Amino acid sequence: MVNSTLSTLSYFILEAYMIVGSLKYLYFMITAMLFFVIMFANTSLIVIICMNRSLHEPMYIFLCSLFVNELYGSTGLFPFLLIQILSDIHTVPASFCYLQIFCFYTYANVEFCNLAVMSYDRYLAICYPLQYNTRMTFNKVFILIILVWLYSFIKFLITLSLNIRLPLCGNIINSLYCHNYLIVKLACSDTKVNNIYGLFATVVSILVPLLPILFSYMKILKICFSGSRQTRQKAVSTCTPHLVSLINFSFGCFFEIVQTRFNKDSIPKIVRIILSLYFSVLQPLLNPIMYGMQMSKIRNTCKNLYCISV
Repeated sequence: MVNSTLSTLSYFILEAYMIVGSLKYLYFMITAMLFFVIMFANTSLIVIICMNRSLHEPMYIFLCSLFVNELYGSTGLFPFLLIQILSDIHTVPASFCYLQIFCFYTYANVEFCNLAVMSYDRYLAICYPLQYNTRMTFNKVFILIILVWLYSFIKFLITLSLNIRLPLCGNIINSLYCHNYLIVKLACSDTKVNNIYGLFATVVSILVPLLPILFSYMKILKICFSGSRQTRQKAVSTCTPHLVSLINFSFGCFFEIVQTRFNKDSIPKIVRIILSLYFSVLQPLLNPIMYGMQMSKIRNTCKNLYCISV
């Protein structure tokens, strides 16, 4: 009877928020400004890529998918953060918590898979430049993008359907936002099936994108060492933003996994908050700025648009 009552919890309490008094208005303004910059930068690049025929190439279409994912992930987090910063009672409805978990985890999976597809695209462009247009057709580009999003959504729907039925013995989550594993830890019943599938899903989420990334960059490095100086310059100019994005996202995922899986009581609370936001804030902020500055076609298109507007 107790388990039946507890399994129908209507809300969760987020315990990681600090009492900051009137400083909450300053934090609200900073968070709102970050959200605006992320939305503006990603939306602007999506519009630029869609509106300019010179950017209708596979690499830029994959970038467009990446920027759409940044908007998707940021929309699932920032409005929620803004409400919680101004609130004195940090509660969240259970249904919204599960929705945020779905948004958060599918965002991460789409991001990693999209970066994997982009690495394969760079491999074809650098290693097979004469055959690139026949190997990476527009139909293949759109099929890959659809597969990335469908795979990520279906895979996590199974995880969420297993977890959402668990009877819970508590409703306190030690985080700034909802986490799948932290809710599973509140379960009263046996979570062996959830843990086994969760481990399987984690391994698949890492290996499926990692294998094409490693394969692609091994081939690219081989071509760079044996190819001409022009080939090396092309590889550096097109792969540098991708590698920076991939490394940054990997570090963010690592921090997030360590925070949720291990005891972090010895770490100062402010450090835990910064590490929690690193994963979800820096990536959508870094990608549009970095790709906009590093990719010459996007940079030149932005300059031309600016000159026309002036």
